[in-house]
Amino acid sequence: MISTLVLLATAGWEWIDLENPTAEELQGVAVQYGLHRSSVIDSLQPEHLPKYETIGDITFMIARAYDAEAHREADTIQELTNKVAIFCSATFVITIHRHPAQLIREVKEKYIDTKLVKTPPDLLLKLIKAVLRTYEAPAGKLAEELDYYEANTFLNQRMPPLTKGLYHLKRKATVCRRVLRLSEVILGSMHLRGIQATEVQDLRDLYVHLETQFEEVNDGTNNLISTYLSLSSQKTNEVMRVLTIFSAFFLPLTFIAGVYGMNFEFMPELEKTYGYPAALAAMGLVTLCIYLWFRRKGWL
Repeated sequence: MISTLVLLATAGWEWIDLENPTAEELQGVAVQYGLHRSSVIDSLQPEHLPKYETIGDITFMIARAYDAEAHREADTIQELTNKVAIFCSATFVITIHRHPAQLIREVKEKYIDTKLVKTPPDLLLKLIKAVLRTYEAPAGKLAEELDYYEANTFLNQRMPPLTKGLYHLKRKATVCRRVLRLSEVILGSMHLRGIQATEVQDLRDLYVHLETQFEEVNDGTNNLISTYLSLSSQKTNEVMRVLTIFSAFFLPLTFIAGVYGMNFEFMPELEKTYGYPAALAAMGLVTLCIYLWFRRKGWL
């Protein structure tokens, strides 16, 4: 679908938006506006990473916006983000995307319909800022999930199975951080489009803020995974300690019971009147000695 969001006749420049275009539609637009063939090929690849290049007087860039409808367990760049290709010159802006892009509608309603954007460079700035802002909600949500996992790790008496959730949390934070870092090349080249330095700095501040958030989530998740594994090992060691203590108590008692359970004919203690109470007393004394020894060592 091809939509004209800004008319050349009224604004002196135009904005053409292509949603899930066919190869023929894209080729027709490429011929009409003189788009380079290699850039057109890149714009068709859904898995392409962020990039920035200038060919003649046309700037081509690929940005990746966070997909708010991604599956909860999605953890790859292709699953978590959608590609938005942008061609920009002094007289036009062309946006290309396969899936419906909420950010395109938001930019149109907020800046085009209100006539706040009057030039292609200004529109380019708003589009890149809108792409970056798609990561704000995920960053906050991942931070909330990290708090949830921290509470479940440290406040529960029993260790719940959190490894799968922590893995997906870490993967999402890592993927978002990687996409943002790859997008830095776009920010570093924005000044070449004649955009004011203050607006470029505002965009970079947003970028740094988002990258810091994802970095904090990533570091927090790494620390929490290490802590979780340590606590799990500690719980396992605690169980093993208890079992070992019980084994230490019953091992000598089993030995005594085993000795007097042998069916030899000549065992003097079997004929003694107090043989049975004496064996029980010996068992009790051994148990008491082991208990006192464990307490002295600090094992109980």
